[in-house]
Amino acid sequence: MYKIKNDQLSIGVRKTGAELCSLKKTGSELEYLWQGTPEIWGGQAPNLFPVVGGLKEDTYFFEGRKYSLPRHGFLRLNKNFRLKEQHEKQLVFELSYSEETLKVYPFKFTFEISFTLKKNNVCVSHRVLNLDLKPLYFSLGGHPAFNVPLYEDESLEDYFLEFDCDMDLHSYTLTNKGLIKEQTVEVLKNDKKIQLHKNLFDRDALIFKNIPSKRISLKNKSGKNILTVEYEDFRHLGIWAKPAAPFVCLEPWLGYADVENTDQDLKKKEGINKLMPSQEFKASYSIQIE
Repeated sequence: MYKIKNDQLSIGVRKTGAELCSLKKTGSELEYLWQGTPEIWGGQAPNLFPVVGGLKEDTYFFEGRKYSLPRHGFLRLNKNFRLKEQHEKQLVFELSYSEETLKVYPFKFTFEISFTLKKNNVCVSHRVLNLDLKPLYFSLGGHPAFNVPLYEDESLEDYFLEFDCDMDLHSYTLTNKGLIKEQTVEVLKNDKKIQLHKNLFDRDALIFKNIPSKRISLKNKSGKNILTVEYEDFRHLGIWAKPAAPFVCLEPWLGYADVENTDQDLKKKEGINKLMPSQEFKASYSIQIE
């Protein structure tokens, strides 16, 4: 694990998957990031690329050929990341295409992710470079999980999520195979607060396409702001936890799982991003600890 800190925050990032694995206030042992208990959910903040969510039958087609990718792509648990740069307040990791990736994703690319401390913020920045002679099709996203509750004398129900504006908000529902249905369920009606409770994710994640809000905060029942995720560069948002688990994931997305009626053509995949040859794409989100 690589560690950096400033006068307000300290973080840890593991080389495998370039995954954020610790988030604390400097000088404190209070851990804000879920620590990945395997019997509940072993992740902490996996990076999602080149797909977000699941593909129908874990399969897609590109220019007539069939390929397979696992849910959320191949960055999770990937041991081929290298530490490109390490500074006092920044870590930069890089993964480039290989013969192994070309078998499942027929594009030449470099994926770069950096973690930068700025006062009480962690800025997570992504950079995708198309090294190929053809357009590159991809999705990417974050999946950070935060401990809820933070203290032993609290419960999950002592916390709520709050957006930066009132909205009418509907979540897309998922099939039992993780594909997005056309049906939605109402989550907010001219409101901005989602109360956390043990049954909130009984039907899997909350999925918000093209969400108007670009800021979501975790607060306790007294209204105290615990942390805030800002995601101006991301069009979609997922919120998820294992049912009744002591964490919540706040997930900025550029892309999402396959829709139920997909024809599995990557070029036509709903929510996909297209990057032309020799071009680069950048997107960042931040985590602010109050």
